[in-house]
Amino acid sequence: MTFAPSLEAVPRMERPLLSSTLLSLLMSLGLGWAWSTPDCTIADSSLLSNISYYIPFCSLAPGLHLFASCSNVSDLAQTLTALPRRLDALCLQGTVPVLPADAFGQFPTLQLLKLHLGTVRITSGAFQGLDQLQYLFFEHPSPCCLSLLFPPDALKPLIFLNSLSFQGYCLNSSQNIQLPLSLSRLTLRHSCLTDLQELQGLFPSLVLGSSPTAISSPWPAFLEVLDLSANPQLSRVGVKALHGLQLHSLRLDGTPLSVSELLGSGLLHLNSLSLVGTGTEKLPGNVTAYFELSALDLGRNQIQNIGNEDLSSCRSLERLSLHANGLHSLPTRFLSALPQLQRLNLSMNKLGPTLVLPEGLVSSSLRVLDLSHNELSALPSGAFSSLPQLKELWLGGNNISNLSSEALEGLRWLKTLDLSWNQIKVLKPGWLSSLPALISLNLLGTHIENFSGLLLQGPKKLTHLWLGSPDILELYPPWPLTLLSLEVWAHTYVEFRVPQGEPFLFLENLTLQASYVLLQPSNNTVHFPSLRHLTLRGCSPIIFSTHKSQGFFPQLPSLEHLHFWSNHEGTEGLQLFGLPRLRVLELGGLDCLSASRPTDLEVLLENLPQLEVLALSNLNFGNLSISSFRGLGLLRLLLLNSEWALGLDSSLQEFIPQMPQYVYFSDVIFICQCESSWVGPWATQAPNTFVYGLEKSICMANASDYFKTPLLSFLSGNCPDNLELQSFLTSFTLVLLLIIFALLGCPKWPWLHHLWTLFHAWLWKVGGWNHRSQYHYDVFISYCSQDQDWVLAELIPALEKPLPAGEGLRLCLPERDFGVGQDRMEAMAASIDSSKATLCVLSRQALGSPWCNLELRLATYHLVAKPGTTRLLLLFLEPIDRWQLRSYHRLARWLQKEDYLDLPRKSADLEAFWDQLRRTLRKTVQDRED
Repeated sequence: MTFAPSLEAVPRMERPLLSSTLLSLLMSLGLGWAWSTPDCTIADSSLLSNISYYIPFCSLAPGLHLFASCSNVSDLAQTLTALPRRLDALCLQGTVPVLPADAFGQFPTLQLLKLHLGTVRITSGAFQGLDQLQYLFFEHPSPCCLSLLFPPDALKPLIFLNSLSFQGYCLNSSQNIQLPLSLSRLTLRHSCLTDLQELQGLFPSLVLGSSPTAISSPWPAFLEVLDLSANPQLSRVGVKALHGLQLHSLRLDGTPLSVSELLGSGLLHLNSLSLVGTGTEKLPGNVTAYFELSALDLGRNQIQNIGNEDLSSCRSLERLSLHANGLHSLPTRFLSALPQLQRLNLSMNKLGPTLVLPEGLVSSSLRVLDLSHNELSALPSGAFSSLPQLKELWLGGNNISNLSSEALEGLRWLKTLDLSWNQIKVLKPGWLSSLPALISLNLLGTHIENFSGLLLQGPKKLTHLWLGSPDILELYPPWPLTLLSLEVWAHTYVEFRVPQGEPFLFLENLTLQASYVLLQPSNNTVHFPSLRHLTLRGCSPIIFSTHKSQGFFPQLPSLEHLHFWSNHEGTEGLQLFGLPRLRVLELGGLDCLSASRPTDLEVLLENLPQLEVLALSNLNFGNLSISSFRGLGLLRLLLLNSEWALGLDSSLQEFIPQMPQYVYFSDVIFICQCESSWVGPWATQAPNTFVYGLEKSICMANASDYFKTPLLSFLSGNCPDNLELQSFLTSFTLVLLLIIFALLGCPKWPWLHHLWTLFHAWLWKVGGWNHRSQYHYDVFISYCSQDQDWVLAELIPALEKPLPAGEGLRLCLPERDFGVGQDRMEAMAASIDSSKATLCVLSRQALGSPWCNLELRLATYHLVAKPGTTRLLLLFLEPIDRWQLRSYHRLARWLQKEDYLDLPRKSADLEAFWDQLRRTLRKTVQDRED
C-alpha cells in the first residue's frame, strides 16, 4: 500500500496504453489495490516503538497500534478513501471547512480521532458509525481561539467515548452539546472561556437543572477529569456554575481564577485539584477543607514559606506537590499535621545543603517522597527512620557525596531508591543492608568508577539497576540472581571483570552506553541466556566483531530486540550471528567518513531468519539490491534514515511481491540514475506495501551536485520507460491472448466454462459480495493418490459413517464422486463451490506431486476469490517445514489463521485429534446452514 505523488508535482510517465492497462489489471488480480494518498504516514506502532524518532505521527493512547497521520488535508473524502479500513487511530491536519455526515463511517474500529482542521463546522451525524471511538480531540496548535460550530447531537453515536478535548477552539457559537454517558474526561484548553458559568450553556448535562428542556437524570453528572488549564481569561466562577457535578479531578493550571470562588460553584464532590503555575502564594486551606481534597498540585508557584497554621485545613490530603516553589524549610508540624499524606513532592526547591528535618517529623502513611534537585549535600543518620512505610525515595540531582547505611536506617519497605546525578564516588559494603525490600536502584551520573556486586548485598529481590560514571566504569561480580534489567553508562569505556562463572543468567534487558565495552580477562566469556532486549549506544562495532565478539556476546539465543547506535567507526568485521529469535533490529551511526567501502548488508543480515523490523540509519551502504534481503521472508517493516547517495538497484523489482508491509524513507538523498526508474510505478501502484518519504526525497547526479532535484520528477522527466517491465508486460499479454484464442477455438468447451467460472469468482471477490450457493456436500476432500490408503481407511469412516461410529457428513471424493470422462478441473471447481468446507490432506509426497500442486492452487485460489462461501482446513499427515509452503503463499496465509491440524505421532493422542477434527467440521457445517 503506497502513497501517490500529486500530479502537479510529478509529471506522469508516458507508457504505452496496453502496458499501463495490463499493469493495473495485474495489480487488481493480485493482492489488492494500493494506498494512494499523499502527505500521510501509516504505520503499526507495535512493530517499532520509537518510530516517531524517524517519521512524524500523532500521539497515541496506550494499546493502539495501526495509525494514520495525514497533513495538508483539503479534500477530506479523497484523503480518507485511500486509507486502510482497520485503523485504531487517525490524525488529520489541514483545512476542512465542513465535516460532513458519516465522514468516518468507513473506519468502524477507530478508537482515537485527532483533528487539526482549522475553522470547521461539524454537521449532525459526522461521527456516525464510530461505535468504538474512545478519544476525540479537536486541537489547534496556536494559542489563539478559532470558531468551532458543534451541533447538540454530534456526539450521540459515540456510546463509548471516554475523552473529549478542545484545544485552541472557541465554542461560543455552540450550545446544548449532549455529552455521552461514558465520558470521563473533558478538556478545554486555550479557549475563550471567561466564566465557569458558560459550561452550563455548552454542556447542560454537566449541571443539574441548567436546561429546562433537558430530561432529568436519576443520578448526578460525573466526570473523572475536567481540564480547564491554559485559559488566561478564566477569572470568574459564578454561583452554582457546576451545580450537581461530581468531579474527581479539576485542573486549572495557568489560569488567573481565584480558587476560593469554587466554594460557591455547586460542586458536589472534588477529589483532586491542580493549580500549577497560577501564581499562588499560600496553601488554599479553605478549599482543601471544604472539598476534603485528597490530592493538591501547587507546582511552579510562589509558596516560599509554609506556617503551621496553613496546614490545619489540609488534614485530608493524600498527595501533595510543592515542586519548584523556592521552599527553604518545612514547618515543625509538617507531616504530623497531614496524617493521611502518602505522596509528597518537594523537588526543585532549596532545602539543602543539609537536610534539616522538622521536629517530630513522623508519618506512618507516607509512601513516596521526592527530594530531588534540592541542593542537598549530606543526609544525617536516621534521616528517614520516622518514615517506616516509605516505598519510593527520590534524591537525584543533588550534591550528595557520602552515603552511609545509617542514613537509610528504618526503610525496610523501600522499593525504589534514586541517587542519580549526585557526587557519590565511593560506596561501602553493607550500605544497603537496611533495605531488604529494594527492587529498583538508580546510580546514573555518579562518580563511581569501580562497582562490585558485593555492594548490592542486603536487598533480596533487586531487579532493576542503573549505573553510570562520567569517565570509566569497571564492574565486578557477583551479581544478584534476581537482576532482570541493567543499564550502564560511561563516557570512555565500561569494563566487565569476569574471573569465572555466568553472572547474568536471568537478565532480560541490558543497555550499554560507552565508547568501548571491554572484557577482562579477554579470554573469558559473559553469557546472557535470558536476554531479550539489548540496547547499545555509542559503542564500537568491535563488540560484535567476528574476531572479538566471542569474548563478549558469543550467543544470544533469546534476544528479540537489538538497538545498536554506534560511534561512527564503520562496519568492517561486523557480523550478527547467534541471534535465531531476533525480530527487531535497529542499526544507526555505523558509517565512517574515511571508510574505503560501504556497509555490506548481505553479510550483515544473512543470519537473521526471524527478522520482522529493520531500521537502518546513517550506515552508508551505497546501493540497495535484492541480495540484501535474502532470507528475510518475515520482514514487515523496513526503515532507511539519513542515507547519502543511496542507489536502488533494478534487481529490487524481483523483490516487489515480497516487499515488507511498510517501507519508510526518512531524510534520504538518492543517486539520480535511471536504474531506479521502476521506483515511481512501484510507489504509486505496488499492492500491500505502504511507502513513505519518496515524494519529498531528492537525488544528486554527482558528488558536486547540491541542487535539490525531486527524485520522482527526475525519473519521470529524464529516464525512458522501463524497457524490461514493458517487455515483460507485452510478452505476457501476447501469450495470454494466444491462450485465450486457443481456448475459444478448442472444441472441448468445459475449458471455456472453467475460465468463465474463475472470472466470475474474481468479480465476486472484487465486488465484496457474499454469495450463498446451494450446498450439495458438507466437506470436499482434497488428497493425492499416495495418501489414498490412509484417507479411505481412517479419515472417511471417521467422518462419513452415521453417528455414533462417525460424524455422518456428506463427503465429496474425487475418485468416487467425479463423473466418468468429466474434466477434473471443472469438476473440482464445481465440487468446491457446492461444499461447505474443503479439507486438504497434506504430506511431503503431496507437495511434490505436480497434479496435487495444481489441485491445491486451484482450491486455495477459489477460496480467496470467493471469501465467506466456504472454509479451508489443512490436515498434515507428517511434520512439514513451513519454508516448504512458501510457494503456496495462500496455504501459508491459512497457517497464520491456525485453521490446520497435525496428525499426532503417538497413538495416545489420536482420540483427541479425531475429536478436534469432528468438532471443527461440525461447527463449520452448522455455520454454513445458518
